[in-house]
Amino acid sequence: MSEDYDQGVYPGRNSEGLNPEWPCDPFHVLIATILSQRTRDDNTRKASDALFHRYDSVDEIADADPEEIAELVRPAGFPKQKGKAIVDCCRMLRDVYGGKVPEETEELVKLPMVGRKTAACVRSYAMCIPSVCVDTHVHRISNLMGLVDTRTPEETEFALMEITPRERWSDINRYFVRHGQVTCLPNHPHCERCRVTQFCRFYSDNRR
Repeated sequence: MSEDYDQGVYPGRNSEGLNPEWPCDPFHVLIATILSQRTRDDNTRKASDALFHRYDSVDEIADADPEEIAELVRPAGFPKQKGKAIVDCCRMLRDVYGGKVPEETEELVKLPMVGRKTAACVRSYAMCIPSVCVDTHVHRISNLMGLVDTRTPEETEFALMEITPRERWSDINRYFVRHGQVTCLPNHPHCERCRVTQFCRFYSDNRR
């Protein structure tokens, strides 16, 4: 997969594979990953760009009007929910964590709209801490291939951690997401151009 998807994925990368102009630091990646929930990559990019061009720090967003933030992030969908969550998140970072994004998953998930997936993305992409970030693509493809037999993303996360070397944990999201976007589509997987069919239970069960 690394040969096919050398660009990997990144919160805020657009559909053409271009990284955003803002820094790949814990603060920016955290906010962009919150914005990425239930929307497309291009929408995440538009909303993140609009927000960071106007407000570019924890303190600035913490002091901002949630309604203005909601308008800035509208391209990502659910503007009121995400706008309020982002302001509340930055206020918590300022008041509880001294303006820093915590490293520990247990602390990250205390932030508004931050679950294990978002926490893992921040740790993986911004902190270079090996983490298994399980989104819909990772959960679906891992089960489709027969790597795991799980019902929830959290079960998938821990199952993949057991069978994957720690130094490769972060690669799972980077490559499985692109694989799910380009080749292993949810409704019509392109098995004819997939390079990992020899490892795939779905292909083995359905080939003719």
